[in-house]
Amino acid sequence: MAVPQENLPARTELIEQSHLRCAALGLTRVERPDFEPLLRGDLNIARERNLRLSSHAAPVMEMLLEQIVNTGSMIVLTDAQGTILHTVGDDEFLARANKVALAPGVNWAEQSKGTNAIGTALVDELPTLVHAGEHFMHVNSFMTCSAAPIFDPRGNMLGVLDVTGDQRVYHQHTMGLVRMSARMIENHWLTDDSGDRLRLHFHIRPEFIGTLLEGILVVGGDGRILGANRSALDLLDMSSAAVRMHSLVSLLNTNVGALIDHLRAPLAQPMRLHLANGRLVHLSPRASGSLQRITGLPGGLTTVPEMRAVPAGESAGAATRPVAESRMSGLHYLSTGDAQFEAVARKVQRILNRDIPLMILGETGTGKELLARAVHQDSERARQPFVAVNCASIPETLIEAELFGYEEGAFTGARRKGATGRILQANGGTLFLDEIGDMPLGLQAHLLRVLQERCVTPLGSQRSIPVDIAVVSATHRDLRAMIEQSSFRQDLYYRLDGLVVRLPALRDRSDLTVVAQRILMSLGVAGSLALSPSVIALFNRYHWPGNVRQLATVLRTAAVMAAGETQITEDHLSDDFLDDIRRMRSSELRAGAHGLVEALPSAPAIAVAWAPASAPRELPPAAPSRELSLPAAGPAAARTLVEAEIDLIRAAVDAAQGNISLAAKQLGISRNTIYRKLRLGQKG
Repeated sequence: MAVPQENLPARTELIEQSHLRCAALGLTRVERPDFEPLLRGDLNIARERNLRLSSHAAPVMEMLLEQIVNTGSMIVLTDAQGTILHTVGDDEFLARANKVALAPGVNWAEQSKGTNAIGTALVDELPTLVHAGEHFMHVNSFMTCSAAPIFDPRGNMLGVLDVTGDQRVYHQHTMGLVRMSARMIENHWLTDDSGDRLRLHFHIRPEFIGTLLEGILVVGGDGRILGANRSALDLLDMSSAAVRMHSLVSLLNTNVGALIDHLRAPLAQPMRLHLANGRLVHLSPRASGSLQRITGLPGGLTTVPEMRAVPAGESAGAATRPVAESRMSGLHYLSTGDAQFEAVARKVQRILNRDIPLMILGETGTGKELLARAVHQDSERARQPFVAVNCASIPETLIEAELFGYEEGAFTGARRKGATGRILQANGGTLFLDEIGDMPLGLQAHLLRVLQERCVTPLGSQRSIPVDIAVVSATHRDLRAMIEQSSFRQDLYYRLDGLVVRLPALRDRSDLTVVAQRILMSLGVAGSLALSPSVIALFNRYHWPGNVRQLATVLRTAAVMAAGETQITEDHLSDDFLDDIRRMRSSELRAGAHGLVEALPSAPAIAVAWAPASAPRELPPAAPSRELSLPAAGPAAARTLVEAEIDLIRAAVDAAQGNISLAAKQLGISRNTIYRKLRLGQKG
């Protein structure tokens, strides 16, 4: 088959330059394939180092495979050094490729395999087609290969995606599919990387917003441009580094406040903005997290930094500094009237700026990171970085490199120019070690040394770098029990526990309604959407095993379902959540009956009779048989079930001689539930 004609002059020049490089490296065109892949352990390490890349690439590779099925081809994913991480494709062609070492663990950089789509794409950092005899080594000339590099939002090479097949079945659309797939991976990475940042989706044509052709910019709470996808760079005609030198003011002549206002507007159409060169673009702001986190301000929606133009001689970064700082305290914003949380806030307030480490205990989802961020916001370090590390989510083999960083060549698969660790990223600011109880035991000694000496030594380096950080840690585990089991270092515990506070579970807080309102505010719907009384009652009865995080998820879904209405009702809640409430209510009643009848040996036996609503609510006389009568049939049973439940609770409280805590323990419910039920009984 003839050589593909697409961009032939430019492609011919790239191939010739690659051949010259290969000759200069001492390679010959008649060399045999190198069948020495990485050892299994080294390949596993390389895969773990690139776990995030693989996780984003896997679904895209599966979709791409459907497009090339029955074409006798394969899909290849490599890391930034050209080492093959994963392959999928036609079994017969995979076997042929294996004969030339196109298989996991083998390096296909130019210095190893000569001119090939993977290696040449790594050098030129461009989508590359190498067809048949264009391969430097003759043994590879039976293949046609189309490869596209994959970049992160800052322009760093992540790896290469490649489709290779028999050169006789070359198709001109293959390169387009590969380029599209590489951009999909980059967009997935960008969305994941942006976290709680504001994302701007834009294009010169509004119908292209939401497609692979859209540009995406990631914006910080101060208006700085933090990252961009490849389409954005093409639309702006800028490099990644050039884009990151801009702010919203200098690039789009707007600010965070205007974008947040647009984001809050229901069913808003894309904004029409002009670039610095006068070109019109259509832009749609989007957010994954709460607006409080996006803006970095405690109120989220109440105060947005005002931007100003850059005076002559001042750096571009100066344009994004807030003119007016938010005066609202982060801890004040989180304080919503619960006495337990108020006590925690008062304790934390006293150690601000005192160089005393803070340890936050509490169930999963109680808001430990929110408290840590509030402490940072209130401290003198507020203008410096807040860096959060979830010790439970990073693979054990990667966490050391993530925390301490590494030098170039520190290990197989290490990024070129090395990487700055999270501790150094937090220099001058706050390091939040979430789920510290999940940190590997061997790494705890290294962390202890850093905290004691205030110096970090990156992997593969001989130099120690001074670091100034405030440390906040959090866990849902019992660290003292772990110390006794020798799974957590006692000396590290005493280094971290300057002040230990425990966040109450949501079911034990008295401010659930206020918390819900704050969450609705962060979603941008507070004021236009309220909770109905029936939903408030449901929320107060629920045990919230997922705590504040679960409440936020429930409200986010309900707010979408209730768009255009004034109240969130039960109809807007998910079926799973309603099923959970029914199961908990049923379990609570069973536990209450058992606790009352079986767990109170000193109290007289009680038989509870279900009666019509009009019947007087009084306890029947003691029955030695300890029978529990079943509810009467008929339409009144649903109403009297609530009455019987209240009677059951009253009897338990009486038997416990007014000790609410003891009654709650015996019934298997919380104290707040008892208080609510008794108040409900008084209203009835």
